[in-house]
Amino acid sequence: MAIRSSTRTDVNRSAILAQLGANGPASRADLARVLGVSPALMTQLVKDLLADGLLVELEQAPSNGGRPARMLGLAASSSRAIGVKVVADHVAFVEVGIDGRVLRSASEPFDATSSTYLTELVERIRHFISGGSGATLLGVGVGVPGSVDLPGSGVVDAPQLGWSGVELGGALRRALGLPVIVENNVNALAVAERLFGLGRSHDNFLVVTIGTGIGAGIVVEGSVLRAASGGAGEIGHIPISDDGPRCSCGNDGCLEAYIGEAALVARARELGVISETAGVAALQAAAEAGDERAAGIYGAAGALLGRTLAGVVHTIDPAFVVVLGEGTAAWRHWSYGFEPAFRSHLLRHRRSLPVEVETWQDESWAQGAAALVLATPFDAAGDSGDQGRLIRARLVEQAARL
Repeated sequence: MAIRSSTRTDVNRSAILAQLGANGPASRADLARVLGVSPALMTQLVKDLLADGLLVELEQAPSNGGRPARMLGLAASSSRAIGVKVVADHVAFVEVGIDGRVLRSASEPFDATSSTYLTELVERIRHFISGGSGATLLGVGVGVPGSVDLPGSGVVDAPQLGWSGVELGGALRRALGLPVIVENNVNALAVAERLFGLGRSHDNFLVVTIGTGIGAGIVVEGSVLRAASGGAGEIGHIPISDDGPRCSCGNDGCLEAYIGEAALVARARELGVISETAGVAALQAAAEAGDERAAGIYGAAGALLGRTLAGVVHTIDPAFVVVLGEGTAAWRHWSYGFEPAFRSHLLRHRRSLPVEVETWQDESWAQGAAALVLATPFDAAGDSGDQGRLIRARLVEQAARL
């Protein structure tokens, strides 16, 4: 079956399924209004989804005069996706419905540097899948802190994990017998934001993450920008100085080497704010307790982030910025430096650009990875290749059985 799509409509089709899954039947007009697309485009999107058997027309909605609207519902509402977040010392899992709602979650210890890391990762994913409901599993999305050549092939370079040229996608597909989409974890969050968050009503926005690393997901015309090698959005590796601290990528003076979690902790230890064995939680606690040195560390980091991010905004011109990541737990301390630096370095007509800081849970990374599976059936760019077609086939097959 041919995939009907364009760069601007790939995520819109998935967003329709997600909206109906989360909120129940709706009319075409209601969907167009909620998702921020034109009635004409919504008519075409729904026509395609009906033809594929993914939507069904239900009873007519009550009318206040004029022609009654036909209600639309999901034909395959029980489909599931698995999301996996991989970091150096643990793996987080979620199972989500087609509406993106988390049905269950788990976290397991993991050593990314172990000689048997692939075998261990496969076993942990299998174990999580085995505890599921038995509903149709569309596929597995995996988010990693590094660059991925293409989500469908899944070759990973992740300095934080010590991985270089790891053929993660192929290894997981062979072992699990399921479609697997691998992507940079911040890009995965951007997909989730487009499907389920503030990005539903905007085609152009920027997702910025702060925490262990510093990254960005760039959404342009409704699609996540990956560019030539899948590395778009690596703002943590923007060079700040020639002779700055060593970064995990091997270069000196990157933004992440100044304001990533390890850098903040190192600075706090150097100033005696926290002990030599304490971590970022102790730094945040000190700032909350009124320690001016701790607050100053966050404020300086916020200022550097703000100046750098102003340059990114000038380059890509987003409608708004979303800040996410485990570092946002201390955002009120970051913001003292961020807000004045960011606003003052923007062009005058852009200084009112909205910046939204969302609350954070560790499972959000994995939920973003699961969103890759839900968005992939209508992948216009073709980055997911055969995996996208396999996921779509499973979705259509389940709808046909109902």
